[in-house]
Amino acid sequence: MSIAVGQTAPDFTLLNQEKKEVKLSDFTGKKNVVLVWYPLDWSPTCTNEHVCFVNDMKAFETLEAEVLGVSVDSVWSHKAFAEKMGIKYSLLADFHPRGAASEKYGVYLADKGITGRAIAIVNKAGKVAWFKNYDIPVVPDLREVAAALGQVKAATA
Repeated sequence: MSIAVGQTAPDFTLLNQEKKEVKLSDFTGKKNVVLVWYPLDWSPTCTNEHVCFVNDMKAFETLEAEVLGVSVDSVWSHKAFAEKMGIKYSLLADFHPRGAASEKYGVYLADKGITGRAIAIVNKAGKVAWFKNYDIPVVPDLREVAAALGQVKAATA
């Protein structure tokens, strides 16, 4: 079951593609966070989704948001994928125990061993302000995400 809007976002600490720890609660009081769950590095839909984020990063920076990608891939896979795709934001490895952080948000698909495709916006107060699940073969509409983020930013201004 997915997490509900208004709930406190479950904290986690995961390694990014540079092997640096990223802790969700470190952004509390500082930035809104866009958590982007995707099944796997290198798959066609995930590649297209990240191309969209890379191309639209200026919009997310203008909205003062930190984008964090999350999948069950390893740090090494994330590093190669980020380098190939030109990704500058953190890709977090929910690798071991597999899917543990994603499970807290209801997006880990244990029967498949991957995360589903979902996006959550965690506001500066550490609450889930927006959440949407997507079918795995669907590239999320980033205009919709940016519009939701704009509303979250306006609500906390």
